[in-house]
Amino acid sequence: MKKQFLFIVSFTALFILGANAQVDKSSALFATLKKQDSIFFERGFNQCDLDYLKNHTAVDLKFYHDKIGFQNRALFFENTQKYICSDSEKKPIRKVDAKSLEVFALYNNGKLYGAIQKGIHHFYLREKSKEDIWTSSAKFTHLWILDNDNWKLSVILSYDHQNTVVESDKSSNEITSYDNKNTLIETDKHSIEKLLKRNNVPALGIGIIESGKLSKIEVYGTLDKEKTAPYNTIFKVASLTKPIFTLTVLKLIDKGLLDLDEPLYKYWIDPDIKNDKRYKKLTPKIILTHQTGFPNWRYLTPSNKLTFQFDPGTKYQYSGEGFEYLRNAIENKLGKSIEELAKELLFDPLKMSDTHFWWDKEMDETRYAQNFNDKGEKLEIEKYYEANAAANLLTTVEDYGKFLEYMINGAGLNESLYQEMIKHHAKLKENDFFGLGWEILTDFNNDEFALLHTGKDPGVSSLAIWFPKSKNGYVIFLNGDNAGSIYEELLTKQLYLGNDLWNKR
Repeated sequence: MKKQFLFIVSFTALFILGANAQVDKSSALFATLKKQDSIFFERGFNQCDLDYLKNHTAVDLKFYHDKIGFQNRALFFENTQKYICSDSEKKPIRKVDAKSLEVFALYNNGKLYGAIQKGIHHFYLREKSKEDIWTSSAKFTHLWILDNDNWKLSVILSYDHQNTVVESDKSSNEITSYDNKNTLIETDKHSIEKLLKRNNVPALGIGIIESGKLSKIEVYGTLDKEKTAPYNTIFKVASLTKPIFTLTVLKLIDKGLLDLDEPLYKYWIDPDIKNDKRYKKLTPKIILTHQTGFPNWRYLTPSNKLTFQFDPGTKYQYSGEGFEYLRNAIENKLGKSIEELAKELLFDPLKMSDTHFWWDKEMDETRYAQNFNDKGEKLEIEKYYEANAAANLLTTVEDYGKFLEYMINGAGLNESLYQEMIKHHAKLKENDFFGLGWEILTDFNNDEFALLHTGKDPGVSSLAIWFPKSKNGYVIFLNGDNAGSIYEELLTKQLYLGNDLWNKR
């Protein structure tokens, strides 16, 4: 038991001599290593995903501990499985003190081959239906090595173990994010989970992009008010489907397979509007800027039929029907489904393996965040078995975070097309515009502007926002209707320029 406790309250770190100066905390390398630390220990240590752990450690891993001695890779995994992952009802949890992180780059003849990461870890004991109990803290130093563009942990030193918090506060069971002055702050995990319970929302997923890098992924709460929501929880994100579809379309345009101003009637005419020649005006640009003249959905109109409510291209009106119209035209023109196209152009290149347009055979229902109404009552799961360009996407924080990171870094588009995407095609109100697939908000502090999209369905609330100038951004997923107070807490107190965003609502 004593040996088990010693292993529980330690796990991590190393001491390596010699390195360049500490890298700037706003740098891409710092964000990358912070993400590595976050995902490695959340999946490998907190969730006991041993396959992930094995794929992200060097074959000659060395673990030096100031209380229990040296372990090679084999012994490290043996002890992890025996002392960390043997009891799912009562297990140790590790959290990093984000303020303590330091990173030092390692170069060989000017080429980056690794990095040293230093900081403080805090350890907790987690039991089902109870708050995590702090047990101890320790300092760590990690040696990360680049192996074929993949970061692997090579050396761990864990030292200065104390039963009092090391250079921090016991409440630092935190998430890391931005305040409205572009500095990092921390929030108590228990406060987040209490906020969720108070609003009858079981789960929150949040991903942070800093300086163009996805650096933080956190999931809080439960899937269904009972089962703890894992790191790779699958959320339904409603209209956050539209940015995925938009980029797929822009990729096709970039490849010369489609033109932004191409008339679509050659490939698709909806039967409901076949006698209204205004269909000839419909193009990808008009649809992606929500200027079709269509209602949001035909089933919400008295006639239950698709109609033009004004001439295409004359003004803005949000329409899921428009995106579905474009999907039909593209599939008819290219002879491929939107699933096939998105997989080829986005999901496979970005390794978005947990993103689905519908409940296909690869969808892992055991990780789905079930949806709840404003009274906290579980809604019946509504499964869809065909793709929709405007709604119903299933994804994880990590997958959508990868997508947002890709967007922030140019999305692999040529510069003129990228600029067309962020151009003010339609004015919604003062300082508020619509580009290609994204709302564009201006007049932030620091001369920032933002591209934003939200999603809302029964029991679903989601948000994605990115700032091209600073290359910061974040995604928020919730599986309940009472999202307002949660957004207010996150935005006004924790996230980059979130107070500005909240005041623009």
